[in-house]
Amino acid sequence: MSIIEAYNEAWDNGDAEALAKIIHDECVFNPHVGGFTMSKSDILGFVSGNSTPTSEHNRILFENAEVGVAHSIVHFANDSDSEAVLSFMRFKDGQIISMETGATPLSEDYKLIGTDE
Repeated sequence: MSIIEAYNEAWDNGDAEALAKIIHDECVFNPHVGGFTMSKSDILGFVSGNSTPTSEHNRILFENAEVGVAHSIVHFANDSDSEAVLSFMRFKDGQIISMETGATPLSEDYKLIGTDE
């Protein structure tokens, strides 16, 4: 299983223990909002809390031993608009050492092209 697949599976299952094995201790996460940097413990706090964002239509656009690029539709627990999120990750020792996201807010009536949803 790829690093991104393992990350997505752990996140979707709310498995903080599995996520802790995938995220490097020195991981730096620069989310697309807030202008701040998060650490491994911050990321694990999200998945362990009651307001974990959920995702669907997860796609791996590119992944090798050094970097990965993924795309998904993310839904937030705070009732904000869902977003199309693009993530860029760097890997070290088979773990995520850094992650940065960019996002586009989606209206409530968005539909993915090619689907009836």
